[in-house]
Amino acid sequence: MSNNIIALLASIPIVIILVLMVGLRWKATRAMPAAFLITLAIVLFVWETPLNWIMATCLNGAVIAVKIILIVFGALTLLFTLRESGALSAINRGFESISSDRRIQAIIIAWLFGAFIEGSAGFGTPAALVAPLLLSLGFPALAAVMVALIANSTPVSFGAVGTPTIIGIGSSLETPEIVRTLTANGMTFGEFIHGIGEWTAIQHVIPGIFMPLIMVAMLTGFFGEKKSIKEGLVIWPYAIFAGLCFIIPFLLAALFLGPEFPSLIGAFTGLAILIPSTRAGFLVPGKKWDFPDKKMWENNWNGSINISGNVTDSKLSLFKAWIPYILIGLILFLTRVKFIPLNGWIQKVKYVSPELFGTKVVTDFDPLNIPGIMPFLLIAIICIPMFRMSLKQVTSAWSEALVRLRGPFIALVFAVPMVRLMMQTGINPNGYASMPIAMAKAMAGLFGEAWPFADPFIGALGSFMSGSNTVSNMLFSLFQYSVAESLEMSRFIVVSLQNLGGALGNMICVHNVIAACATVGLAGVEGLLIKRNLIPMTIAAIIAGISGLILVAVAGNAVF
Repeated sequence: MSNNIIALLASIPIVIILVLMVGLRWKATRAMPAAFLITLAIVLFVWETPLNWIMATCLNGAVIAVKIILIVFGALTLLFTLRESGALSAINRGFESISSDRRIQAIIIAWLFGAFIEGSAGFGTPAALVAPLLLSLGFPALAAVMVALIANSTPVSFGAVGTPTIIGIGSSLETPEIVRTLTANGMTFGEFIHGIGEWTAIQHVIPGIFMPLIMVAMLTGFFGEKKSIKEGLVIWPYAIFAGLCFIIPFLLAALFLGPEFPSLIGAFTGLAILIPSTRAGFLVPGKKWDFPDKKMWENNWNGSINISGNVTDSKLSLFKAWIPYILIGLILFLTRVKFIPLNGWIQKVKYVSPELFGTKVVTDFDPLNIPGIMPFLLIAIICIPMFRMSLKQVTSAWSEALVRLRGPFIALVFAVPMVRLMMQTGINPNGYASMPIAMAKAMAGLFGEAWPFADPFIGALGSFMSGSNTVSNMLFSLFQYSVAESLEMSRFIVVSLQNLGGALGNMICVHNVIAACATVGLAGVEGLLIKRNLIPMTIAAIIAGISGLILVAVAGNAVF
């Protein structure tokens, strides 16, 4: 069978997902089981992957789905706990005192607070926290998820203290052949990864500066009374300033400190600059923007979660209300940074299975390393005595969180194994490339010397499929390195475009969309969100692709 036919067959599961979820607007609970069964048939009868590998892969995928569900459960439990305690009411008052302009609230919370959570934890955690927080401020549920996913893009290349770059790229490229090549060029592997981080940050600069502006234009374009992007674009001075507040320290951290800290430092510095400058009215637009009256909201804007709840302690201080989020950020940072012993301690609490069904596939479960358990559930428990909650309030919060898990569990327990099956199809008796690599090779043959333009879309494809920039980089980094080598292009620039594209793909990846929707009580709009978020993702990827073409042309062979 020709490579082009193999690539075409490999794309069928993605086409099916887009048709069912984006075209026909099927709920993820219907679309993902259908897509899984079609993928399973292709894997069995075209790739002929052995049955024991299929079983092992599906079991591993199911365990990963449970981990994602635990993040959703932890986020929901925390949300409902804060709602019942009255803390959300106090937080709302605090943001009103900074600005009641919804565009500004979205930038501060989704762009900067979300970036801090991404830099600490990653793996879908930011949207799971940001979307409910925006919902509590009065955002429509659909708008809250959309902006949370758009904002969770630029910081992702250095999310979870640099995991996509250090682990995602590092584990794929640390081969004897590449290490020998680096040594011959006077470079250690550590210096190479640092260089990838530098070039990733450099190429994030232009799309990153404009990301807050794109985000608020999407917000006003889809959720304003006039449905006008002009109402978002009109605050361009503030939005660009917010982009710079994050991007400049983000870039400096990548250049001088390495890939662990750009998102953390960019977000922390950005918040420290933007909040006081907003209070002072710097670049704040004179005319505030808000959503239309709730009577005018479209039916699919609303989720099923009620955040008004029990607000008996309406006089709760702002500082005390924010303590849970402060503790979350602190715990995530302390447990993720490698040079602090806590990271090693929590990693030891881990179960690793034997090789499953006679394959090399193993699965693991590390409860203390799952953000849904620590810190989300831990902080929800701490909130009980801190806010002097009654048994009725606690029961209401935890029971409502449990009830809401059924839909996302059904969707994820089919979605994640489907993706893992596609990734494992390299194990077959026919010598076919795995499904993701087959698609990537077909695109490489199509674009040739213009490869840097297509490069970010490959990274985005990996994230769309796998739900993770780290996994996208594991899938495609060696392929990207090989393409750069064969086309005599800079390996730094080409591989870093992969890393950037994987971050942008976070906006549309199925796992994140399902999980974020679950935290605000949305169902059946996953396809609509993917369709809409394809707009900012494509704009940012095109900007990155064009700048990549220019950099490759200018750099020539001067950059390794």
